Amino acid sequence: MGDDELSEIRKKRMAQLQQQAGDQQAMQEELERQQRLKSQIQMVLMQVLEPDARERLNTIRLTKPDFASAVEQQLVMLAQSGRLRQKITDAQLKELLRQIAPAKRDYSITRK
Repeated sequence: MGDDELSEIRKKRMAQLQQQAGDQQAMQEELERQQRLKSQIQMVLMQVLEPDARERLNTIRLTKPDFASAVEQQLVMLAQSGRLRQKITDAQLKELLRQIAPAKRDYSITRK
């Protein structure tokens, strides 16, 4: 191997390491952005929901995280648009969940 080949290999390796460092930094920034967004959503929910309703939403998050996220997004949108005049109670959250929840299918089995 000549000096030219070694220097070329070193340059390639250095470029590769710089690329990896850039990728890691981008991933770190994305994680920080997601954490900030999550904390902002939680702050809005604390302002908008009564403690009982917040507890119910957290319980739903344990079983159906996607559904809970959709409900949270909708609550945040309502709060930001100014359509909420008061804190949402547990009963109001139940009604909202009933409206948002997908309709259940009823199955009937008949035996012959």
